[in-house]
Order: sequence, then structure tokens, then C-alpha cells
Amino acid sequence: MHSLTKTALSFKGIGRRCVALNRFSETRIICRGLTCAAEHGGHENELYDVIISGGGMVGTAMACSLGLDPNLEGKKILLLEAGNKKVMDKVPDAYSTRVSSISPGSATLLSGVGAWDHIMNMRCKPYQKMQVWDACSDALITFDKENLQDEMAYIVENDIIVAALTKQLENLSDQVRVQYKSKVVKYTWPKSHQVADAIPWVQVILANGQTLQTKLLIGADGPNSMVRREAGIPTVKWNYDQSAVVAVLHLSEPTENNVAWQRFLPTGPIAMLPLSDTESSLVWSTSHRNAEELLQLDEESFVDSINTAFWSNENHSELVETAGSLFRTALSVLMPSAGSARQLPPSVAGIGPKSRVMFPLGMGHASEYIRHRVALIGDAAHRVHPLAGQGANLGFGDVACLTQLLSQAAFNGKDLGAMQHLLEYETERQRHNLPMMAAIDLMKRLYSTNAAPMVVLRTFGLQATNTLPAMKAQIMAFASK
Repeated sequence: MHSLTKTALSFKGIGRRCVALNRFSETRIICRGLTCAAEHGGHENELYDVIISGGGMVGTAMACSLGLDPNLEGKKILLLEAGNKKVMDKVPDAYSTRVSSISPGSATLLSGVGAWDHIMNMRCKPYQKMQVWDACSDALITFDKENLQDEMAYIVENDIIVAALTKQLENLSDQVRVQYKSKVVKYTWPKSHQVADAIPWVQVILANGQTLQTKLLIGADGPNSMVRREAGIPTVKWNYDQSAVVAVLHLSEPTENNVAWQRFLPTGPIAMLPLSDTESSLVWSTSHRNAEELLQLDEESFVDSINTAFWSNENHSELVETAGSLFRTALSVLMPSAGSARQLPPSVAGIGPKSRVMFPLGMGHASEYIRHRVALIGDAAHRVHPLAGQGANLGFGDVACLTQLLSQAAFNGKDLGAMQHLLEYETERQRHNLPMMAAIDLMKRLYSTNAAPMVVLRTFGLQATNTLPAMKAQIMAFASK
């Protein structure tokens, strides 16, 4: 309870900052960004309008989005990526373990930058329904689209998303320059007060000795963001004492496989996400010790552990079952046609070779998304637990929002690195991201116990929500943005 209270206070404090950003006063701008740098050149180093640091899914999407915007035509845009260029001439035979659940809103963004058709032609699995249930009771909730006509989301391998965006960047070579194998070693920020020899722009120094300058630096360099750290932006973060075990699963028999399954175990949630009619992706969040043990198991024992985690009722108790049954009966009397029937997940027969890996889990949120001539997007600004599958979607939402505001600034002839529109970006995205992050964190903590009183309360909550179509529709709409 102390931990939960501390979490709530942390989010409440950040939320106050978010609300305060509505007041674009001169004092606020000077406090956050100091005085704006004078618009002048005279430096021997090459000057860009925008430099994006980090060429993962979100950073590459940002580069494509800016490069395609008509109001930004003629602007000099550079994408820096420390790794190699991701080229995919043909779809690999084996599925990757790193996948993302792409919401309709993110699909719209990817379509707008010309990558979605390429993704669909490569490998992409839509699903129309998601069923979530508690391992300590019979409570469940089903999210689906009306009449199952529309896709609820899409499961796509991260490598395919990056490859599709990279291919699109090749068509934007006149608008966006890309440098691969470019490791940044130092950033130099504009001085607070301009003097004769002051640096008016952000300087980016690469490991090869090259020095670049930019009017706006966009940090898309992940949860350990060097941009965020060097800019001195504080971060609220904590580890969950959990790791996620991921693997590619072979199903016992072919199915339509258009349902995403998630079960909340006392040790953490386990999810099975559809990849094809015969394969699914496993994301099993559990303690570090249990995760290491799962990695050491032989394939047959590992498969047995997965099936047991989805099917076993060993965590049920008579008290919880009785209370849940009575509450469910009462709900059926009040709303006879509401609710949804339980479905059974497919059984697992095997796993893909060498597909088992694990990675630690945590929560992180930059208290500020922007500084003078700096903006953070994606995991550089926020990191969430994978239980809701929202990590990539939050990042793509950042891309859409920042592109829109930079486009408007360019149309109005404004400095792209100025604080006014960057503050608008921060305010809009924190208003969306903070409630989502708080809900994910609360859900993780709520289901991390098998204490009977807490199980009864969450059982009631899950059953009640499942009988309220309007509430479920609002949840889906918020997660689909």
C-alpha cells in the first residue's frame, strides 16, 4: 500500500506540472528554456533544421513523418542511427520475438508515412478480440469490435516496422538525410545569454569527430536516452522486480487465431498474441528468478509451464469463487444481456528454436518532454510495462503530435526550436500519456497479489466492467489513439 501511495503521489506531482503548462507565460518560457537563441549562422559546421537522434521504430517514423510534411519541404532534416541500416529484402522464415501491438491510430500514422501497405504485404496479423482474465478467480473481460468486423489491433514484428520505414526513407532522400553507424559522444547546448562567441544551436559531436548543428534536436534514443540525460531532464522511474520472457509459440492445431489472450497470475501477467494461424507470440512477465528458471527449462517443460499458466485453477479459492458467483448472478439480473462468454485459449505444442529471451521491466517518465531546442519522443520520454501493449503506440502518438505542431510552426514562419510550440507538444502528450501510464502501473500492482480481499475487489471490478459496453468502448477508444 505504501508503494501504491508513493506511485500515486509521483503521478499526481507530474500531473500538476502538465496542467501548469497551459500557462504559456514569458516567465515560464524563460524558466524552462532560458532566452531564445538569436537566429544567426556564421558557423563552419553544417546546420540542420532538425536532427533526430535514434533510428528505431519511433525515430524512423519521426523522420518519415517530417520528410513527407508539405509545410516542412526545404527544411534540412537528419536522422542519426548508431546501428546498421535495417534492410529486409524478403520476410524471414522464422518470426521474431520482439513484436508490437499496433493500434488503429498507430496504423493510421504508419499509413500516412507510406509504410503500412509495405508492412501488410510483409507480415502482419490483425486480431478482433482480446480476452483478459484473473488466475485467482473466474472474472474476465472481453474487448472486441462490434460484430467483429473491424480490427482491434495488429501484431507486427518490430524489425518489419523498422524495415518498412527504412524503405520509405529511401524514397525521401531529397528531404531526409540518414547517417547510420553514427554514435553521438557529446551534445553542447545553447548558452543562456548570447555573447559574441556563444553557440546559438545544439551541437552534436559524433565518434568520428564530425560536429553537426541543429535548430531542434529530437531525442528518440530509447529508455537510456543520452539526449535526456545530457539535457538534465529529471526522470521518475522504478524497476518492477520483474522480467519478461518472450518466445515464439507453435500452437497444437491451426485456428483462426484472431484473439489476443492475457491472464493475470500472482507473479505477473502472461499474454499470447496471434502471429499466424499456427503461431503466437509469448510475453510472460514474472519475477527475475522465475524468468531465469523458465529460460533453463527444456522445451517440453517450458511448454507445459505455459499451458499450466493459462489453464490451471490452482490459485482459486472457495471464498473468492462464492463471492464472484453471487456478484455475477446479481449483475445478470440487472443486465441480462450484458457480459461475454468465456473462451478457451489454444494450447501450445512447441516453441520456435532459440526464440526464448528475457529482459527486465520497469516504469519511467521524463518530468519534462522538452527543453529549449530539444524534444523527447518514444521511450526516451516514457517507458511502460508491456501488459497493455501500449509502448510503441505512445511513441507513435508522440510522432503524430510533434509533426503537426512543427508543421504549423513552419507554416507560420516560426523557429522550429522555439519553446512556444514545444510546450504545446509536451502538454498535449502528457495529458494522454500520464493517465495511460498510471492505469498500467495501477493494474500491474493490483494484480500482483493473491490476498483474498484484494482478489474479491478486483473480481467485482472486472465483472462489472465486462457488463458495461459503453465503458469498454471508452477504454478501447482511448487505447486506440
